[in-house]
Amino acid sequence: MKIVSNKSNLQVLHEDNHLIVVNKRVGDIVQGDKTGDKPLNEIVKEYIKEKYNKPGEVFLGVVHRLDRPTTGIVVFARTSKALSRMNELFSNRETQKTYWAVVKNKPEKPQDKLVHYLKRNEKNNTSKAHLKEVPDSKLASLYYQIIKELTNYTALEIHLHTGRHHQIRAQLAAIGSPIKGDLKYGFDRSNPDGGIHLHARKLSFTHPVSKEALTIIAPTPDDVIWNSI
Repeated sequence: MKIVSNKSNLQVLHEDNHLIVVNKRVGDIVQGDKTGDKPLNEIVKEYIKEKYNKPGEVFLGVVHRLDRPTTGIVVFARTSKALSRMNELFSNRETQKTYWAVVKNKPEKPQDKLVHYLKRNEKNNTSKAHLKEVPDSKLASLYYQIIKELTNYTALEIHLHTGRHHQIRAQLAAIGSPIKGDLKYGFDRSNPDGGIHLHARKLSFTHPVSKEALTIIAPTPDDVIWNSI
């Protein structure tokens, strides 16, 4: 896939007057938080300001987020019209999200639909997957299929039906297949870069202004395991 720009380590996958889509790296935070680390939205603002020589403050709306240790597609809106319409697309589940994950312990079934009730724990920032509804839980559903068996791991393709907090991480851990590097959900050691092998691979949606059908694919990080898939 053609990559528009890789300036300042910012990998731009799609760019037009209303949207900019980037390939998030391990460790990037999408929006500012208590760490005080420079967030991705500020880096993208600087990129736009410099590229288009824009005076004053650059508008950039955060449409959705990815967990800090996760990589892949993140969409930002460059206009308020695009932001409100993209928010509607995501909240109405009118987007098709595909993730890739590398897990320990091959799932029992080569493909399956997983349905759990996720309950979030604010104190330790995790979600626990339950088979039956519990107080304050939310229904979570995804479909996975094995795409490659590696020497010590298994690569999965995942299609999300809902978008819950840490959904993929919690649901895969619940079937005994934690994601490589994900200490929070039961993997035994961290990855050297502090990330996890979960990648937002593909996103399909209708452009909020032009109404064009868009499918964006994000290259995986450059490491031995991703490169072998």
